[in-house]
Amino acid sequence: MLVGPTAIGKTAFAIPLANALYAEILSADSRQFFKELNIGVAKPSSEELAILTHHFVGHLSIERNYSIADFEKDAIAFCEDYFQHHDVLVMVGGSGMYMDAVCNGLDEMPTIREETKQKVNEMLQKKGLEYLQQLLKEKDEAYFSEVDIMNSRRVIRAVEVIVETGHPFSSYRTKSQKKRAFQVIKIGLEIPRDDLYQCINKRVDMMIQQGLLPEVKSLQAYLPNKNLDTIAYRELFDYLDDKISLDEAIELIKQHTRQYAKRQLTWFRRDEEIKWFHPMQIDDCIRFVQQKMKLS
Repeated sequence: MLVGPTAIGKTAFAIPLANALYAEILSADSRQFFKELNIGVAKPSSEELAILTHHFVGHLSIERNYSIADFEKDAIAFCEDYFQHHDVLVMVGGSGMYMDAVCNGLDEMPTIREETKQKVNEMLQKKGLEYLQQLLKEKDEAYFSEVDIMNSRRVIRAVEVIVETGHPFSSYRTKSQKKRAFQVIKIGLEIPRDDLYQCINKRVDMMIQQGLLPEVKSLQAYLPNKNLDTIAYRELFDYLDDKISLDEAIELIKQHTRQYAKRQLTWFRRDEEIKWFHPMQIDDCIRFVQQKMKLS
């Protein structure tokens, strides 16, 4: 598996890596699942998709209610078929939760009673999203360090689990590992934080130049839709609703993306099995993976 923060260049790195290993790519980026989302989720370009087969990219409608449990089930079914004909698969993503779902499995999530949902909704209405974010940070720092905390849907879901069970939301993701029929080699990409933040700022500017605003405008008809509650879309919806200026929206996209990247790095650095490389070290990475495969 290949992990790393947003904007670091995972797609550009994964293609030569997969080519060298005679492998295909499985995307574990939940924002890239939806065919209607393109520029704002940095979906692989048509040229990149033509170079190498990518799976789980643009295969769902944004109107589909698709959970992480659905992804685990579908990805494992895909792997079972894929490994009958191939030896290596490169899974790429920036979400530790979705990577864990494939590598380790998920425990069954608890049922949330209606009174609990109502209680959390009252917290949201009376005290705001910031209160729920702080509660999540206090009760489940592991999940807080990874999740897009501006995504109200994900924050609310995690707090509902905490209120319902008294246990962290993250404990239901890694409590027990499911046995998988494949070996996992963990690779990560990293660069100095200041360089990463510059990459993020440049990417956002490029997204605007490529037509992110028209893309967001074309999605207004789908609102409200929980799959649109994500960075680069929510900020521009606020602009279209005259809540903020375009310049403010662009700066908020950059700010929220930088914050998310920081939480991604915090999450991945907890995993001591990840071998880290600079995005320019593709040859070193290929040799490392090939050596690990020989030793397995």
